[in-house]
Amino acid sequence: MNLFPSIVAAEKRIRPHILTTPLFPSYYLSGLSGGQVYLKLESEQYTGSFKARGALNKIIATPKSEQKRGFITASTGNHAQGFARALQIAGAAGTIYLPETASPAKVAALKSYPVDLQFHGKDPLTTELYAQKVAKETKQIWVSPYNDPLIIAGQGTMGLEIFQQATKPIDYVLGCVGGGGMMSGVAIALKTLTPDTHLVGCLPENSPEMYLSVQKGSVVVIEEPLDTLSDGSAGGLEVDSITFDICRSLIDSYCLTTEKEIAASIQLIAEKHHKIIEGAAGVAVASFLKDLEKYKNKTVVLIICGANITMEKLKRCLR
Repeated sequence: MNLFPSIVAAEKRIRPHILTTPLFPSYYLSGLSGGQVYLKLESEQYTGSFKARGALNKIIATPKSEQKRGFITASTGNHAQGFARALQIAGAAGTIYLPETASPAKVAALKSYPVDLQFHGKDPLTTELYAQKVAKETKQIWVSPYNDPLIIAGQGTMGLEIFQQATKPIDYVLGCVGGGGMMSGVAIALKTLTPDTHLVGCLPENSPEMYLSVQKGSVVVIEEPLDTLSDGSAGGLEVDSITFDICRSLIDSYCLTTEKEIAASIQLIAEKHHKIIEGAAGVAVASFLKDLEKYKNKTVVLIICGANITMEKLKRCLR
């Protein structure tokens, strides 16, 4: 499946409604590695996350006649905000299913959009499977957080931006992997435009489903996942997810990080760059710090995928 033309089409489709986020040089991290390290600040994107790209592409690519059926999705927060904003732009109606354990802060943010909120289940995967069932029964359009070519193409527009913004060849790109939609899109774009760039999938040790799946050769589902600061990437992936094959073929290596390392990275970015980042972004930073020798004298991009962290978690990290 060659999704690169779809990424180019998505770029034209969503460009009026998204920001070109900065490729920000980190002199502190560059000093640690002796190379050039950049932060791709998707934390500065609308809704505070890269998820604004994929959901928007999916919804506005849907013909108006089909949009009348309504849309439905499930999310722990970032995809939900991107989905809600996309509905607003398209003038469409939809429903978001969230776990009963969803962050109160993220729920409050969603209430600022004209979208129906429903709660089901204790974990993201349970919620997602239930919402899919409802979509099928009601004939609403299901908007997956990651398992959809249009979603992946929307996220892949970030890869086009990175390529266009870079002033020299990029040796490594590090980004967090949950369901794999973001890194699938970025990998397709960059492996097409700059095949020598090494893609690193970064995961929390407490929720390493894609890593375990790639190691096994088939999708692994963790029945009782541990809590993680990287809540935006937690929850696993569907057994038939197209992101599995894309990640398996295009992501060159993986790195797992501890909760302590993620917290330290969130604190470091706040201290050195005065920027708030969420746990999933902290995973990418932590992966870089964990393997500094690998990145010595190299040009590296760390995808800061979002800034949506609760005050409670932020305070805990800063302590």
